[in-house]
Amino acid sequence: MTDRETVVVTDSGSNNGVIGGIVLVILLLIGIWFFVLGGNGGTTITNNNTRNNNPVPSLDANPPTLPAAS
Repeated sequence: MTDRETVVVTDSGSNNGVIGGIVLVILLLIGIWFFVLGGNGGTTITNNNTRNNNPVPSLDANPPTLPAAS
């Protein structure tokens, strides 16, 4: 009669650690992207319309005087 030994090898959950690490890195990158680029991906609309047809106000040579404080 020969002795037989049964060896059971179980996975200790290392795959869960790898998946968790990948998810953590992705969330970290999304957080950095959100805060560095202003929260909306860095897409901002700027209005560069510099046309101004209003005349520059002139300075009055004799401005009104305020009454003296008593």
